[in-house]
Amino acid sequence: MKVSPVALAFTVLASRNASPIRAFSNAASVLLQSSTTSSSAAAADGRKGRLVAACPSTAAAAATARAMSSTAVSTPTSSAASPPANPLLECTGLPKFSVIEPSQLTPAVTAILEKLEADFAALEAKMGEGGEEVMGYEDVLPVVEKMQHPLGARRADFIRRRACIPGYAWGIASHLNGVKNGDELRAAYEENQPKIVQANMKFSQSKPLYNALLRVQRGWEAADGGEAKADDDDFATAQRRRAVENSIRSMKLGGVGFEEGSPEQARYKEIKMRQAELSTAFSNNVLDATKAFGLDVTSPADVEGVPESAAAMWAQAYQQHLIKECKDDEDKKKALEEAKVDAAAGPWRITLDGPSYIAAMQHLPNRALRREVYLGYMTRASEFTVEKLEKMDEEKKKDVDEKERKDKPGKNNVPIIKEILKNKKELSGLLGFANYAEMSLASKMAPDVASVAKLSNLILEKALPAAEKELSAATALAREVGGDEYSESNLEKLMPWDTSFWIERLKEKTFDLKEEDLRPYFALDAVLKGMFKLIERIFDIEVREANGKAEVWHPDVQFFELYDKQSGEHVASFFLDPYSRPADKRGGAWMADCLGKSDALGIDVPVAYLTCNGSPPVGDKPSLMTFREVETLFHETGHGLQHMLTRATVGDVAGINGVEWDAVELPSQFMENWCYDKPTVYGFAKHYETGEALPDEMFEKLLQQKTFGAGMMACRQLLFGMLDMELHSKFDPDGDETIFDVHRKMADIYTPYSKPVDEDRFLCGFSHIFAGGYSAGYYSYKWAEVMSADAFGAFEEVGLDNEDAVREVGRKFRDTVLSLGGGVAPMDVFKRFRGREPSPEALLRHNGLA
Repeated sequence: MKVSPVALAFTVLASRNASPIRAFSNAASVLLQSSTTSSSAAAADGRKGRLVAACPSTAAAAATARAMSSTAVSTPTSSAASPPANPLLECTGLPKFSVIEPSQLTPAVTAILEKLEADFAALEAKMGEGGEEVMGYEDVLPVVEKMQHPLGARRADFIRRRACIPGYAWGIASHLNGVKNGDELRAAYEENQPKIVQANMKFSQSKPLYNALLRVQRGWEAADGGEAKADDDDFATAQRRRAVENSIRSMKLGGVGFEEGSPEQARYKEIKMRQAELSTAFSNNVLDATKAFGLDVTSPADVEGVPESAAAMWAQAYQQHLIKECKDDEDKKKALEEAKVDAAAGPWRITLDGPSYIAAMQHLPNRALRREVYLGYMTRASEFTVEKLEKMDEEKKKDVDEKERKDKPGKNNVPIIKEILKNKKELSGLLGFANYAEMSLASKMAPDVASVAKLSNLILEKALPAAEKELSAATALAREVGGDEYSESNLEKLMPWDTSFWIERLKEKTFDLKEEDLRPYFALDAVLKGMFKLIERIFDIEVREANGKAEVWHPDVQFFELYDKQSGEHVASFFLDPYSRPADKRGGAWMADCLGKSDALGIDVPVAYLTCNGSPPVGDKPSLMTFREVETLFHETGHGLQHMLTRATVGDVAGINGVEWDAVELPSQFMENWCYDKPTVYGFAKHYETGEALPDEMFEKLLQQKTFGAGMMACRQLLFGMLDMELHSKFDPDGDETIFDVHRKMADIYTPYSKPVDEDRFLCGFSHIFAGGYSAGYYSYKWAEVMSADAFGAFEEVGLDNEDAVREVGRKFRDTVLSLGGGVAPMDVFKRFRGREPSPEALLRHNGLA
């Protein structure tokens, strides 16, 4: 087979070094993963004995659950059985959100950790007694998984904005901390987080456990020369080998090599504890700064030409703000709640949550107001906002001990970032790595920083000329129709708060199609039904609405079940939390596992959380989505499908677990491609009032828009990826160069047409790398996009209008990418699906950059 230069480049970049890990690091330990029990009644009944045996007595919890919770809402068909005194100690079934209280977290964590510590000490003693002969695979990983199940341990949460810690008690708390954040829950979470970190380190640094895993691995090597069978028929064995291999690596990367009681081990633990505190503070600061901002607009001239949906959203936000300000004045509050929102007359309130901010940047005609909103977003949680946030927080802190207050991270993320980077550099040095990026890449597909830079620059070579051309066209339009303020004499170049506005105007002019024209055809309920038709069409999976079968944390949340079409078997379920709630929900979109498939835990039906921050219903109109919101929904569903359709039954490698970080975006970005497939789009694109299908000419314009602005978008992603890599590889936190100097330096390379303004504090809100799992890993979006574009190319090659062939390829995708999870190395998974290694050619072609 002839291999093109770009294909060869990616193949070389993706080739892993065969050399062993030469240091011990703190990469998230696969050993510490756990799962929860199936929602399937049969599975729960059949295995209840061994699951409940792992759970501490509910009598250890002092709190008694109330009928309704401040963190959840009940559903009409909630379980009739009386919940335990503390539902966080019930280790079976779906979470009982209706009776979960923040006050229950500390008693639950205390009880679970007491039992976990005793059980693990007994296991370590057993491991130390038996020598080579006693303990096999079944005596190690499955036992540890069951032991950790009541608590939940850290594993990947595939997201766009944040990281989460799934599992049972701690996993539920972490989930609610993201979707129903409040003062009481936040305080309980911060109180218990150090205990969780300490418990995790006991596992990751356990020499008896590490030695037991080595003995298991050596036993296999002695039996077959160390060659794990790769054929599909032996997948049961292959996934066990992968789980053990990953666990050994993760323990090396978790500090197991330190001498017990050594200064290095003590310092490592100190850093890990502090890092957990800092990342939580970072995330909370971003949320608080987002909530604190509000720009009230009273003049209709300032919103002239704004889409009706945006104006209605802002008018509703203004009304909700007034209601919130009423506090205890119930009469005034009731009058406001009954008042009809007038989108045309206002007033309006612009906030920094995703739908509101994006609408302002794209459509707000008043340039000064756009600047204010832009800088409000770009200065979140920085020195520009710290005074306001500290004043808001003053009442909450008045009873806090002065020393405790001094030691806690502040509301300014600038020093938090510096300390995070300093700690990571020190930690990687303790473990023998040259820098944190090198340590991070030890468990990824990309072999080194140079390979990441090489792929980024390969794409930049094509993307940068396109980006400069796109910006030049937008600038020309602004000078032509924007009036005197955009003339060359008054404005040398478009500023960052101008770019999105004029790119949107250029798109409207080029294609004679406005985003607002499309929204009536993208009602959420219709989009969901259309997406489910696609899943049935290509994966032979039926998705059924199951609202009422599970308790939820907010009335907006929906619940669905997946059934295999051939067998009729209930194979998975998921929660969907679709709308933005800036008062208590973190921004962005993500997928996390609620229940993970596991033989050890008797879980046959995995369950996912899909969380978006889409446009909510306004007035009597349903949620009318932007096309980007449609793509985001498909994206997160792709993550969910990999979790839910897994065939792997070893919990540590089932679904999303054990998948290298730079491969996790493959199924998610793959699903986005179907948003441009005509049968898929016409499966949901119907006017929410008339039922009319999207006109053909509008669909054709939608297709033409696909590559519009692709150059600037690619350069932006490359900047984020290489900025992340630079900060974690070459930046010296103790040097004279600041993090913002690094930002400007990298922008000179990847977005030279658009430099950061002096006030730009984008890094203070870059939760992906400072509060999520993407540290020295943001490049993964582009790395995985190479694979996802190539995977979709398989469908293009057989013809997207060839239904039989599409179904055949879709089933193969399900049987490989979606089914094998982390049980097979991602390059091998891709080759099983595609028959070869990935090529960047499809990515460049899809982006119009070939």
